[in-house]
Amino acid sequence: MKSVSIFAGKFILAFVLWVLVFLPCGCGSYAQPGETAAEGRRRHERVARINQQEMMADTDRALLLDKPGTLTDKRIP
Repeated sequence: MKSVSIFAGKFILAFVLWVLVFLPCGCGSYAQPGETAAEGRRRHERVARINQQEMMADTDRALLLDKPGTLTDKRIP
């Protein structure tokens, strides 16, 4: 039972340190040195958009939706 309480104490201490050290140190801001907050926000939005496009492409490839069907030789508009 003592080892559980020691583990819980270490976990709580690690969480408190994370909240006190990493959270206020810029995790909430988008900007890096040399760029404005708007530029940082645009960079983050661009990365998120590219990641979403790549995920959709991977999903289409996994579900075999990335190639046209070959059931007929006629072109259907």
